[in-house]
Amino acid sequence: MVSKKISVNKERLLEIFNGSSDLVVYEFETNSGIRAMICYIEGFIDKDLLDRDVLKPLILNLDKVKHIKKVIFVTQINEIDSIDQIVHEVTYGKVALFFEGSSKVYTVEINKWPKRAIEQPQTESVVRGPKEGFIEDIVTNKAMLRRKLRNNNLVFEDYLIGKQTRTKVSIAYIKGIVNEKVLQELKSRLEKIDIDSILESGYIEELIADKPLALFSTVTVTEKPDIVAGKLLEGRVAIFTDGTPHVLTVPRLLVEGFMTSEDYYLKPYYSSFLRLLRVLSLFVAIYLPGIAVALQLYHQDMIPTVLLISIAGARQGVPLPVFLETFVMVIILGLVRESSLRLPKNISATVSIVGGLILGQAAVEAGLVSAITIIVVSASAITEFIIAELAPSIIIYRLIILFLGGVAGLYGTTCGFVVITMGFVSADSFGVPYTWPIAPKDWQDLKSDTFLRLPIWKNIFRPKGIVKKNIRRQIPPWR
Repeated sequence: MVSKKISVNKERLLEIFNGSSDLVVYEFETNSGIRAMICYIEGFIDKDLLDRDVLKPLILNLDKVKHIKKVIFVTQINEIDSIDQIVHEVTYGKVALFFEGSSKVYTVEINKWPKRAIEQPQTESVVRGPKEGFIEDIVTNKAMLRRKLRNNNLVFEDYLIGKQTRTKVSIAYIKGIVNEKVLQELKSRLEKIDIDSILESGYIEELIADKPLALFSTVTVTEKPDIVAGKLLEGRVAIFTDGTPHVLTVPRLLVEGFMTSEDYYLKPYYSSFLRLLRVLSLFVAIYLPGIAVALQLYHQDMIPTVLLISIAGARQGVPLPVFLETFVMVIILGLVRESSLRLPKNISATVSIVGGLILGQAAVEAGLVSAITIIVVSASAITEFIIAELAPSIIIYRLIILFLGGVAGLYGTTCGFVVITMGFVSADSFGVPYTWPIAPKDWQDLKSDTFLRLPIWKNIFRPKGIVKKNIRRQIPPWR
């Protein structure tokens, strides 16, 4: 409970915050003789508003504590009487007002802290469509989503997760459309989280995932408000985490990896072509190096004679076996990719060019690697970048298939394909089959908006694997 004496409350706050230098505690007296004290975290509040709309009116006009709401020119004034609640409010950028002789404390919201401007996400750039992306401030992110969905059924529910960080996490869904089973399961998993800190949405993703040890993710990550809005309209739930621009959505389906927000802003036939290209890219990125090694080591009779002679000529003088050669080049590719991502933007492009062109050409001319290996690894890398969202899974799967191809030939790559496919088919995301509508098969959704995108006026129903009510999204225009 809060003491009626300001001096006692001041000592308790200083003790709770361990005398931290950024805790501001200021005592003053109004013209009518009322002793008061304010408490806030430096850098969390707007000092101009504090002086103009809080301190000045209090000092000049306050004659009784109960009249405070008539004196202060701010909209959000809350009355609390718990010291723990006061600490929570202050750490979230509010000003606490104490008055001598009163056990009630008033909190005023005039928070203001530095935040990044709204920009286009670098990992989800588009040619056509909204260019704005989420930022690190959860309040701004929720407002950006609300601007996309001006709907009274859009609901936000807040949680505080992390015993030390007390990070604000908010889930968003559309009442009447959301899959209630998914919503309740998500709430249950969030409430069970007991951890010291949540510093980024990746913590939440790992703690709520159906298969946390799987190479693929059962939770979608995006930085774009239009993508989150589209997924909520399909019955999904979004998870916002304060301090990060990355928003999670559940449940996730495998086919989402082949889709982008821009697909719905382009002509259907072109969007369908791009999706099929991404499917082909997935197979090339994972299986091409392994199959190339398997053919050269164990199945030379399956290679056309002219190509086989060309490969043999290119490999003359190469000191490493084809498996080890390809493995080394894949690792070097990973090093170049990682260095280009971590270095400053003004020199990352130079590193990519040096690593990709000059180093590769020099290695071929020196006879350290064959030209065919450079071509295979480069093709695998290019296709990996086409579906960047799946890149972390692709990198590991590629190494596994490469190893199987080098050890057991095409039999190994085939077994790897079967095991990977079985892993996808057996997975669920919050009770929804990960490979839906492929397995289990749903012809209606399979032909409307998966590998092909039909015109919007033909996309009448929401995904039946996710939505269980309010499944119709539109009435065709010809009716």
